[in-house]
Amino acid sequence: MDLPRAYGILLHPTSLPGPEPVGTLGEAARRFLRLLAEAGGRYWQVLPLGPTGYGDSPYQALSAFAGNPYLIDLQALGEEDFPPSGPRVDYGLLYRWKWGALRRAFARIGLSEEAYRFFAQEGDWLWDYALFMALKDRFQKPWNEWPAPLKRREASALEAARKELEEEVLFHAWTQWVFFSQWEALKREAEGLGLFLIGDMPLYVALDSAEVWAAQEAFHLDEEGRPTVVAGVPPDYFSETGQRWGNPIYRWDRMEEEGFSWWLKRFGQALRLFHLVRLDHFRGLCAYWEIPASCPTAVEGRWVRAPGEALLAQLQEAFGQVPVLAEDLGVITEDVVALRERFGLPGMKVLQFAFDDGMENPFLPHNYPEDGRVVVYTGTHDNDTTLGWYRTATPHERAFLERYLRDWGIVFREEREVPWALIALAMKSRARLAVFPVQDVLALGSEARMNYPGRAEGNWAFRLPGLDLEEPFGRLRALAQAEGR
Repeated sequence: MDLPRAYGILLHPTSLPGPEPVGTLGEAARRFLRLLAEAGGRYWQVLPLGPTGYGDSPYQALSAFAGNPYLIDLQALGEEDFPPSGPRVDYGLLYRWKWGALRRAFARIGLSEEAYRFFAQEGDWLWDYALFMALKDRFQKPWNEWPAPLKRREASALEAARKELEEEVLFHAWTQWVFFSQWEALKREAEGLGLFLIGDMPLYVALDSAEVWAAQEAFHLDEEGRPTVVAGVPPDYFSETGQRWGNPIYRWDRMEEEGFSWWLKRFGQALRLFHLVRLDHFRGLCAYWEIPASCPTAVEGRWVRAPGEALLAQLQEAFGQVPVLAEDLGVITEDVVALRERFGLPGMKVLQFAFDDGMENPFLPHNYPEDGRVVVYTGTHDNDTTLGWYRTATPHERAFLERYLRDWGIVFREEREVPWALIALAMKSRARLAVFPVQDVLALGSEARMNYPGRAEGNWAFRLPGLDLEEPFGRLRALAQAEGR
């Protein structure tokens, strides 16, 4: 897949400013698009847009197909009263307030012909999700702790639940119509400005999600709906016990027998929303670390082959090309590189990883492939901000950074200039696409970090105080013009 020589911004919609306790798809999103286009940017990258639950992580969404109702712009639905909110997203306040506000809007607006057309065209995923959410509201538990007939999806129990919870099911379906209507309008505006949208797809889905409940046979689960094996990564230099994510693992053999129809639907849904999709944990398409569910750490796992080549071939046949940006960070073996190159997929480079080793470090720009088929980031949502990273860097890393930047004609005089020094390095590199977290464009410190991997609380809450971006975006425009982006 060929990319233009361009740059973009990583900014999740929840981080946008506005009157609600969370950023939405409203006026601030439209203004951000206009500012980005005026600054010569071409791409807006977001995190997964699925509905979030306990822990607030977009990577553990309640659905792989649905959109997050928290992102709905209630001003567009006539809501005028908003609770006072602080400088960060308050998910407790959001949960208590927004669902009630959405229900009031649903009661006031009702179901239009357009909404019914949406219901008809979306099919099974929508009704599975809507019933799943209605049942979660009722039982306040994960689906595998519901009464057995509902947990096992017995037809008579499902039919009875649909009748009893009809209004709630319609409400949750309606929120999806509103979300998709608002996002698709935003996408049209982006396209009118010459912008492209990059989405993010976690390889695995959450156990407590509509898709696992609706297709239990596609996952390694026992009769009670509990995983028998779970996903993660093995022990490495950073962790003696590895990472045990806990997501259920696909029954890849069954998915392949069915022509990967579930995956084709999932990618089809993603490509309604985005022009390009970052596939998180790409290496799991080649081989994945399978951990017995009874094991509390990732130590006792094993590598298992996955049919990634067959899946990507199906995607290529269905969509003409594979519109995937491969998240190929971590321990990447030759077979993973070969799979990515076989389908011409761009990989990722993160500059914060470049300066703890010698000149052979693959994250240093002079080591990027000659064709530039990579996307370079100063940092990602899982990293500290670049300023925060520099403040905790070792003396060796700092000295190496200064020497390396000087060789590229880049000099900084104080630590607050470091984010812009790395932005300049990324712009100068031969990477086809450079993407910068908005926190780095604003030279913010660790207080603006989006996520601390392994920490259960306090994540995903960063929020911009406003959209006074003209000065830093003007600098981006000048850099992009100078470097042919």
